[in-house]
Amino acid sequence: MDILLVDGYNMIGAWPELKALKDKDLAAARDRLVERMAEYQAVTGFRVIVVFDAHYVQGTAKTYQNHGIEVIFTKENETADERIEKMAISLNNRKTQIHVATSDYTEQWSIFGQGALRKSARELLIEMNTIEKVIEKNVKEIQETKPVSKIPISGELVEIFEMWRRGKK
Repeated sequence: MDILLVDGYNMIGAWPELKALKDKDLAAARDRLVERMAEYQAVTGFRVIVVFDAHYVQGTAKTYQNHGIEVIFTKENETADERIEKMAISLNNRKTQIHVATSDYTEQWSIFGQGALRKSARELLIEMNTIEKVIEKNVKEIQETKPVSKIPISGELVEIFEMWRRGKK
């Protein structure tokens, strides 16, 4: 099994889209990162865990699932780097390969010592862009091979059915 541990604020600070979003709405930038990591998880099959430092969100540590991604906010006075190092040690075994996404140079050397592999923020962004192109291509292929309705219906009715299918009224 492959596990990708992501230093959340490191990615937000390094990816242009997320950095611009952070300046307006930090919570939206975090959500967008998690959405993109869900796409990564779906395509690669990696288990993805995103870790955020507590200094931006005060309070006790918390862990929750969002889009199938495990999201962790560290406890007060614990950095994401410290939590990632602990997780790299605890999750590492013969059947598991740990990957850590961070551009923090000190963290990269530390996780190498734990047997984990590293991805810089830039490398992960390039990989994400490639994954999004694969997803777009797959969606386009599906749309092109979509079966034609046997009953001729208007575009307005198609939209209504689509809203029902998605659970919207």
